[in-house]
Amino acid sequence: MDNIVQPARVPHTLLEDALALLFGTLMVSFGVVMLKQAGALTGSTAGIAFLISYLTSFSFGTLFFVINLPFYWLAVKRMGWAFTTKTFCAVALVSLFTRLHPLFIHFDALNPFYATVFGNIIMGVGFIVLFRHKASLGGINILALWLQDRFGIRAGKLQMAVDSCVVLASLFVVSLPMLAASIAGALMLNLIIAMNHRPGRYEV
Repeated sequence: MDNIVQPARVPHTLLEDALALLFGTLMVSFGVVMLKQAGALTGSTAGIAFLISYLTSFSFGTLFFVINLPFYWLAVKRMGWAFTTKTFCAVALVSLFTRLHPLFIHFDALNPFYATVFGNIIMGVGFIVLFRHKASLGGINILALWLQDRFGIRAGKLQMAVDSCVVLASLFVVSLPMLAASIAGALMLNLIIAMNHRPGRYEV
């Protein structure tokens, strides 16, 4: 058994990384649009952008892009330029796509609870696609991935704790039923990340 040769791992090509960024950000941004139209929230830097957008006239896309800017320094210092470049592109694409999706699709009837839970599921799958290709959506994602790589702290567990705090901070912005739906959605999103993104699972 000791003589069994493990197959060599093949790194992703530049085209594969580019397509993953495109597909992953399309999924995440579509989930964001569902949450936005339902009047729901989520966690992390996206949750902060939601909160501010509900209280001001600024769009989610603009806020999401700006809020992520301070985190790139940590990304460069701890994760390297390749990760930072991919993450910057992913954040920019999500900011762009959240403005483009409404031009092509609009939900005339959307159950808020369904939209919140399913939107977070779509976002969770999109996150996994990005993580698999060594990218993130900035902010708490960068911090969570760095702590996971450095100290073995599960990214999903850390994000779950932070996201719960962000969603609870929205108590005076949304109704209690929508707050409950938002919490359920955030838990669903982070459960997907916790199950599918662990130290040592992805090597390339």
